Amino acid sequence: MFQLIKTEGRARRGRFETVHGTVETPVFMNVGTAAAIKGALDASDLKTVGCQVELSNTYHLHLRPGDEAVRDMGGLHRFMNWSGPILTDSGGFQVFSLAKLRDIKEEGVTFASHIDGRRIFMGPEESMRIQSNLGSTIAMAFDECVENPCEKTYARASVDRTLRWLKRCKAELDRLNGLEDTINKKQMLFGINQGSTFDDLRIEHMKQIAELDLDGYAIGGLAVGEPTELMYSIIEAVEPFMPKDKPRYLMGVGTPVNILEAVDRGVDFFDCVMPSRNARHGHLFTSRGIVNIKNAKYERDDTPLDPECGCHTCRNYSKAYLRHLFKAGEMLGMRLAVIHNLYFYNHMMEEIRAALDSGTFAAYKNSRVGVLDKRI
Repeated sequence: MFQLIKTEGRARRGRFETVHGTVETPVFMNVGTAAAIKGALDASDLKTVGCQVELSNTYHLHLRPGDEAVRDMGGLHRFMNWSGPILTDSGGFQVFSLAKLRDIKEEGVTFASHIDGRRIFMGPEESMRIQSNLGSTIAMAFDECVENPCEKTYARASVDRTLRWLKRCKAELDRLNGLEDTINKKQMLFGINQGSTFDDLRIEHMKQIAELDLDGYAIGGLAVGEPTELMYSIIEAVEPFMPKDKPRYLMGVGTPVNILEAVDRGVDFFDCVMPSRNARHGHLFTSRGIVNIKNAKYERDDTPLDPECGCHTCRNYSKAYLRHLFKAGEMLGMRLAVIHNLYFYNHMMEEIRAALDSGTFAAYKNSRVGVLDKRI
């Protein structure tokens, strides 16, 4: 299912075959948490901005409209009219970041919904059943996300529990994929590496989950407040123990420079709410740095947001118009901004893949680091 085409140092150029289409890697997955991109983009917009993989969330879709309702509508692909690959996050991160009064036991987690406070139970089997109802291309294993910093004793116990949960996830998904009425009988499973900021726990856990021969492997529990250099060092520690013939996914990352640095360290898959969230507040990524479109200096600026960008927004509208939309509170401003940021991320990934194809990734990276995170 995964073909490693070329490498440059630790950076990898690959191709991932799925039942819903081929994914060229490295890839950035566009986040549509509740089966929608925040900023009023639909599935046709995702194709326009160059999205390869859409990401939705198990926790949120389980709460509303309910995974059984999505199943009755034919699954997530038909529900949101997206034909390409979909990855569903397991809900583990949201259970531990949004839920109140959670109670963690070996069976799973009982928690209070952040919407209405009702008590809900989710464990490995429940997460797999929800994701099977959604019919996503890739299901993520249910894991425990610990806070950073974390006591090592608790981190070790959490890693051991996450490993036991992963084995239960694999067994349950194998069972579900064998049922006659399952929407996607070829649903894949990615395991998640945990271990807080402790290299030895991370490495031990990566070795253990690699033995399960899963469809892919993720590094979780990072980009949650720890220093960026610490995140990079953990990736460097874990990467040698990740299977070479399976895709690697760094969860929840990140800025354009974070992505460049992680690709350089051997990562294939990325996701983050940053491009759409920042866009909705007028913070836009460009080839020359980060623009705050609300600044007064753009009031009479008739140039495009990024002259090097080929997105719908940059080809048709000026900075002055975008600024006006934001200052006037017009929804179109958010929509055009999200279109631009998602196009920018997806186009950057195209450039990364082209640089890897031509053996010029190191030069490409060096030309972008120090520019893309500069505030104009």
